[in-house]
Amino acid sequence: MRKVVIAALKESIRIKQEILDRQVDEILQIAVLVERALKRGKKILLCGNGGSAADSQHIAAELIGRFQKERKSFAAIALTTNTSNLTALGNDYGYESVFARQVEGLGQKGDVLIAISTSGNSPNVIRAVQQAKKGGLKTVSLTGCKGGKLARLTDLSFIAPSNNTARIQEAHISMAHAVCELVEKNLS
Repeated sequence: MRKVVIAALKESIRIKQEILDRQVDEILQIAVLVERALKRGKKILLCGNGGSAADSQHIAAELIGRFQKERKSFAAIALTTNTSNLTALGNDYGYESVFARQVEGLGQKGDVLIAISTSGNSPNVIRAVQQAKKGGLKTVSLTGCKGGKLARLTDLSFIAPSNNTARIQEAHISMAHAVCELVEKNLS
């Protein structure tokens, strides 16, 4: 059991070291995009499935609440939380449309959609990005596994350098926390 824990931690450290060595500028670009949108009175929309849905909610909570210090609330909505929306849209339009319909109804030009998919190939997340682009939203993808289709569709992408879902999700949260810290520092 000890070997499993050590291996998991070492792999997480290796991935984060690779991000530190090669992807800091990507994180900074995403932080600037989010900051500019919030400064202009726009909002951040987030979506993903499973653990990425939880990450969407986590990131939205950091923005709408606080990350490390007291400050005004930033506009952020996780599109993963309203079960009535999700079930009605899934039933009426199909699961592939559950996020796209919300982007269509809630998104406005200049808002930012952060689309999370560890594989980069989740059909409902891809459709959300396509809808966001139609609506004039800026788009960011958080993926792993070489980015999949999603990374090629978005304005900015962060591809965690791993094929392991757990390690990808750990990298996404570390990256998102860095973005939240920068945004909070610069807008407070």
